[in-house]
Amino acid sequence: MGFLLDILIVFIAVQHVLFLILEMFLWTKPLGRKVFGMKQEYANKTKNLAANQGLYNGFLAAGLLWAAYSDQFSLQLFFLGCVFVAGVFGALTVSRTIFWVQAMPAMLALMLLTLSTLEFLWLF
Repeated sequence: MGFLLDILIVFIAVQHVLFLILEMFLWTKPLGRKVFGMKQEYANKTKNLAANQGLYNGFLAAGLLWAAYSDQFSLQLFFLGCVFVAGVFGALTVSRTIFWVQAMPAMLALMLLTLSTLEFLWLF
C-alpha cells in the first residue's frame, strides 16, 4: 500500500506544480484564461492574486514531495490535510469542480494513509 500511496502523493504534488504554472505564468495567457474561464480584462486585474495563490500551490507541492520522500506519517497527514481543506474550501467558494480535481485525490490519499497505518497496527 505504501507504493500506491507514494504514487498518489506524487500525483497530487505534480497537480500543484501545474497549478503553480497556470497561476503564476499562464494566468493572462490564452491557456490560463481558457482553463479558468476568464476574460482578458479580469485576468489582468487578478494576476497578482493568482501569482500569490500559485506560490502557495508550489509550497504545497514541495511539502507533498518531502512527505512522500520522507515516508513520515505526520508530514503526509499534514500536507494531504492542507490540500483536502483547500479543495473543500475552493469547492464551496469558487467552483464544485475544485472538489473533484483537488480535494478528492487528497481524500483518497488520506484514506490510503489511514489504511496503511491500520495495516501496520494489525501486524503487532
